[in-house]
Order: sequence, then structure tokens, then C-alpha cells
Amino acid sequence: MLIAGVDEVGRGPLAGPVVAAAVILDHAKLVAGIADSKALSHKRREELFPLIQQATIAWAIGRAEVAEIDELNILQASLLAMKRAVEKLPIQPDQVLVDGTHCPDLSCPVTAIIKGDQLEPAISSASILAKVTRDREMEVYDAYYPEYGFAAHKGYGTKQHLAALQKYGITPLHRRSFAPVTALI
Repeated sequence: MLIAGVDEVGRGPLAGPVVAAAVILDHAKLVAGIADSKALSHKRREELFPLIQQATIAWAIGRAEVAEIDELNILQASLLAMKRAVEKLPIQPDQVLVDGTHCPDLSCPVTAIIKGDQLEPAISSASILAKVTRDREMEVYDAYYPEYGFAAHKGYGTKQHLAALQKYGITPLHRRSFAPVTALI
């Protein structure tokens, strides 16, 4: 039975997409040190990223863009990103395990597991792939909008980011449906 773990990152930031990953682990090649991406350092996530990719039967990244987040709401956009990640897998799973309490609409059975990113290695692996992918993307955006500091805060509402919003206004990366950004429109 092929089981995919799915997790997303980027629900809380004021800017950037929400990114999800789906991972079908090869249990003969489990990678040591897999944990919830939030519990790992940036350096450790970067080290694990290629190891996870090499140790899977299949993996894929899905995303929902800022316009979709603003149109649907962040929960629905997160579920859409998860659905896209699963649908992009080159091999479709028999079952999907999702971190959290909500399940995307898929053609196979889906189970939501609270703290699944801490309990299921496939979800933890997906968490790491999604986090590294999104973080790298926000670092690229930092080159386009250096005054906002995206490389440092990845779009989250830090004091630095909020101060930059006040001083420079919003960018196309900002989620207009999120209160601090809406207040500036």
C-alpha cells in the first residue's frame, strides 16, 4: 500500500504563496533525523532536503498563489496546495495522511492527523520539503524587494516586515486579505 504524507507551510505569513509537499517514503531508505520542519534548524532542513528527495518513491510540490489565498481564504488555499501536491505525484497513493485537522478533496482516502508532522515520518518529510522550497523562494523574492527583508522573515509579520510595509507599501507578494496588509490598501 502506498501512503503519502502531506504538509503545507506558509499559512501565517503576510506575503508569498502557501506551499505543500506530498511524499511517498521508501521504507527501505528511511532518512535519520526526520522531524517536523519547525523543530529543525535552517541548516539541518537544507541538509535533509536532498536526502529526503533521494529516499522517496515519489515526491511533489503544490502551491497556491497570493491571488488564490485572497480569493479563497488561507484554509482553502492550503487545501488546494495539498491537493495539487498529491495530484502531481508521478505515482498516485492508496492513502494520504495530512498534518492538521482538515483534509483536501482527493480521489483516495485521506486522514488528518493532529501533530502529524511530529508523528508520521512521511508527513515530517513533506514538512521539510515544503518549508525548504518556500524559504528558498522567499529568499529569491528578497532580491527583488530587498527593503522588506523577505530572506530573514520569509513573509511573516515581524516588526521589521511591518515597518517596511508602513514605509514602502505593499508589493504583489502581499496577501491583501490579511489584516495588516488590508489596513494599508
